Amino acid sequence: MPIEAPVDPFSPPSDSVLWKRNFLLGAATAAYQIEGAVDEDGRLPSIWDTFSAIPGKVLAGDTGARACEHYQRWETDLDLLSELNVDGYRLSIAWGRVMDEAGRPNKKGIEFYKRLVGRLKEKGLKTFVTLYHWDLPQYLEDRGGWLNRDTVYRFADYADLMSHELAGQVDAWATLNEPWCSAYLGYGNGHHAPGLANGRYATQALHHLLLAHGTAVPVIRANDPGSMVGIVANVGKSSANSNSEADARAAHLFEVQHNAWILDPLLKKSYPKDLFELWPGTEPLVLDGDMEAIGAPLDFLGINYYFRSNVKSDGAHGFTEVPLEGVERTQMGWEVYPDGLRDLLIGFKETYRNLPPVYITENGMASDDKVVDGRVDDPQRISFLKRHLAAVDSAVKAGVDVRGYFIWSLMDNFEWAFGYERRFGIVHVDYETQKRTLKHSAQLVAKFLAERNARA
Repeated sequence: MPIEAPVDPFSPPSDSVLWKRNFLLGAATAAYQIEGAVDEDGRLPSIWDTFSAIPGKVLAGDTGARACEHYQRWETDLDLLSELNVDGYRLSIAWGRVMDEAGRPNKKGIEFYKRLVGRLKEKGLKTFVTLYHWDLPQYLEDRGGWLNRDTVYRFADYADLMSHELAGQVDAWATLNEPWCSAYLGYGNGHHAPGLANGRYATQALHHLLLAHGTAVPVIRANDPGSMVGIVANVGKSSANSNSEADARAAHLFEVQHNAWILDPLLKKSYPKDLFELWPGTEPLVLDGDMEAIGAPLDFLGINYYFRSNVKSDGAHGFTEVPLEGVERTQMGWEVYPDGLRDLLIGFKETYRNLPPVYITENGMASDDKVVDGRVDDPQRISFLKRHLAAVDSAVKAGVDVRGYFIWSLMDNFEWAFGYERRFGIVHVDYETQKRTLKHSAQLVAKFLAERNARA
């Protein structure tokens, strides 16, 4: 049954952090998911251009070739941010749009992003730029991709170029988005580009991704010392299917794989030993100095959270998921579990004494939204956002330094292996006409932020 939207869903209690003007509320997108224009102005193919063109890899054979035509419509899309009254915008740069195979700058691609961030600056919006949101240039994948250590150094060249070109225009740089997904889904189980499936590949790709992050951090700081530098990690919450010791261990290993695999090297300069109990014999090749580079101090940590997974022991080294019955789910089939976000944030504070300031860089849900008489009602999303924002507020009250929250996403877009069927946006996109329509959730976000800003 559809969830009834609260009467006034974006009026939190008067003591909520959401009322504070310095708590950032924004929206997020990613280049391949919205830009389109894959053959324009010197852009080179990415692994997602290649992967999505393979029959059966993406639902309905969809690709990002057209997407939301943001490359042409960026000005009106940024006007949507003004309509929403948000404080900030998180975007990503398409690596293959800004430099060629020899590492030479592509002026037309760079100018696109200069215009984009310049307009955001004019609008007074905080600009969070992600350098890598999964769209590795195909020529680098042809050389081994993230399995090839040389990609680390090519990423540093890319970070050097863009942090120099956009210096003074970016409030926060994130080196990578969700390296877990790039490594595990791209190299471990083949669900994402480049579509390889080998456990050893996954751990080695993840090591090189994190090393690329660590190598780029000092480069970005040198070029743009006034900005923050961090990384974005997706995290997962687990529950044990029973009270048995084996299932409790399975739930622990799930969170090791989804969270500690990324956060331990960043914040402890080591990989969790339990990971290799889960995946025996997959230890990556780590050279002297690698972990020190990976553990470079962060100005912020981006956290992406979506759902909880219920697991049981697989009877061997790991876990298997057992979906719970009778729980609320989204169009993706993911359980809606706001408490998981609160509990993870509090747990990270306890586990990592050097936890940097946190931004929730993605949180949102997909639903089968339709325009009816010019209106898009999305009551489940409204309830979802309210409850997850309340979870963030609870974490802040428990002492976690959370400084902002970005809704995923600004607009409906290409949802990777699920194509255009799954709609995460608070703005509806008609992919035939490219018409944008604010959903009810977007209207309520705008109303709340206008009231908050008027009180400031």
